[in-house]
Amino acid sequence: MELKEIERILKESLNVDEVYAQGENAHFGVIVVSDELAALSKLKQQQAVYAPLMPYFSTGEIHALTIKTYTTEKWKRDRLLHQFS
Repeated sequence: MELKEIERILKESLNVDEVYAQGENAHFGVIVVSDELAALSKLKQQQAVYAPLMPYFSTGEIHALTIKTYTTEKWKRDRLLHQFS
């Protein structure tokens, strides 16, 4: 699965400011920047991010997904620690 496709799906499905995906061979990680999503419990955050990607889990295109969520303010402070721009 293409990284840009994961980013597109999440941007279209969720109310997010920014999304960054990385990974290969069906193992991916995403950073989601959204005040709305970050306000939810960790479980609710995972459910929200997994939901639009579930068809790709069932086909095996995605096997594992690591999720990190940030508020816009925290992302402004922490983005330099990540390799995303």
